[in-house]
Amino acid sequence: MKEKHCKRILVTGGAGFLGSHLCEFLIEKGHDVLCVDNFYTGTKANIAHLLSHPRFEFLRHDVTFPLYVEVDEIYNLACPASPIHYQFDPVQTTKTSVHGAINMLGLAKRVKAKIMQASTSEVYGDPQAHPQTEDYWGHVNPIGMRSCYDEGKRCAETLFMDYRRQHKLQVKVARIFNTYGPRMHPNDGRVVSNFIIQALAGKPITIYGDGQQTRSFCYVDDMVRAFYSLMNTPDDFTGPVNVGNPGEYTMLELAERIIALTGSASRLEFLPIPADDPVRRRPDITLAREKLSWEPKIPLEEGLTRTIDYFRRLQSVEQKYAHAND
Repeated sequence: MKEKHCKRILVTGGAGFLGSHLCEFLIEKGHDVLCVDNFYTGTKANIAHLLSHPRFEFLRHDVTFPLYVEVDEIYNLACPASPIHYQFDPVQTTKTSVHGAINMLGLAKRVKAKIMQASTSEVYGDPQAHPQTEDYWGHVNPIGMRSCYDEGKRCAETLFMDYRRQHKLQVKVARIFNTYGPRMHPNDGRVVSNFIIQALAGKPITIYGDGQQTRSFCYVDDMVRAFYSLMNTPDDFTGPVNVGNPGEYTMLELAERIIALTGSASRLEFLPIPADDPVRRRPDITLAREKLSWEPKIPLEEGLTRTIDYFRRLQSVEQKYAHAND
């Protein structure tokens, strides 16, 4: 017999960077977790430590196909989230956002589950409003290189709100701003992992443009707390709600901090800025503070130190493996 406080929770994209941390968090809260992933960007290594846990179950599945399970809540995180990965197969990226949302909403409707969509700050595009508030409609190129992700996520938000209006579904939408931490994919092209990998290897740190473009960086533990808080808000609150760290840093500032923390001798290398790359990005989290009673707690330097330690351990394991096979 299931314990009263124990929910059956589905996490799509659960073997990814964010998803694996969320699975871990939910298990610690005493819930049963069904982790679904097709390993397009997620890895078995991210969830290896959970596989033997009695409250954890893994299912290899692609959310672009229907899924028939019995659950109480769904966190829909399935989608490649870095430009390198989502631009590799842009049609599949759009399918994952749109068909995936339709399939998970259909499942939620059938089993009367509450469902949260992991949306993104990319719905704001290259914003003309700063900082970004939830009532800003965005400035997005619908036919550009990033459109498969940006517009896919925008369409998923539309679907969530229409299922709410048409079928009275309990939905939540989180707009995620840059998140970093252990288990980031080392080759995903995101700025934090890029800079750390380059710094640890003593290679030039590649900065696109003049390095004055800004981002806000939220440590993964803070982000996972935000998801849980959002899922447990009253049913009349759907979002969308910005979740991220309102601290704003230029790419140059980030590079300098990582060089200092790693003790690297890396130099800076400037390259042309990619198309449609946002110039400024910073969340207004007033709504999150009010509705979720949430704000980030981990300072950038502490979060970067933990992330650097993770990549150092990863490099050490890879080197040992390489020597063993020489």
